[in-house]
Amino acid sequence: MFLTELKRPLEAVLFASGEPVTEAHLQDILQADPETLTELLQGLADDLSERRSGLMLQQVAGGWQLVTRPECFPYVEKLTQTVDKKLSAPALETLSIIAFKQPITKQEIEQIRGVHVERILARLMEMELIVEVGRKAVIGRPILYGTTPVFLQCFGLKDIRDLPDLPALDPTAMDAEQLALLTEDSAAETNGVEATPGSLQPLPSERT
Repeated sequence: MFLTELKRPLEAVLFASGEPVTEAHLQDILQADPETLTELLQGLADDLSERRSGLMLQQVAGGWQLVTRPECFPYVEKLTQTVDKKLSAPALETLSIIAFKQPITKQEIEQIRGVHVERILARLMEMELIVEVGRKAVIGRPILYGTTPVFLQCFGLKDIRDLPDLPALDPTAMDAEQLALLTEDSAAETNGVEATPGSLQPLPSERT
């Protein structure tokens, strides 16, 4: 009976939040211990499934959230008119590079993509998908970029480690410098390396 009564406020809290709520926060709100909360979350997930609800419980971005079931998304999409919030192909490509290579500098992104990315970075920061996470320990101390909890939420990821494996690279589709940047290991990324002459050549701008 106790668990049954707490499932309703749990559902109400998650619905009212609209954002992922951490387990610690839920425990505080419901005055429940970790074991009880685990049972409540599983019970709510089962209830939503049994009654064929249009919502489902999902663990995302370090918390729990009520989200639309995939089969219902086409109907929800008609409700929203935020076309301007959609990512362009160049923005999505830049975001992908940041997600897989973070922390990464603007110059390193431009070396991989071959175009200037100032406007795209500004757009991604405006959408709260990326954030400045520090500065690289090299001459000039360029800004390092990484993804945010909003990124995890948008792509339904519990953690950045849940990103899928990178597809196989086609060495013929990129020059040697781009290939080296994409295949270098994480240890090499943290070392200070001076820019090569090729990396200082003017790059074309790209629309966001």
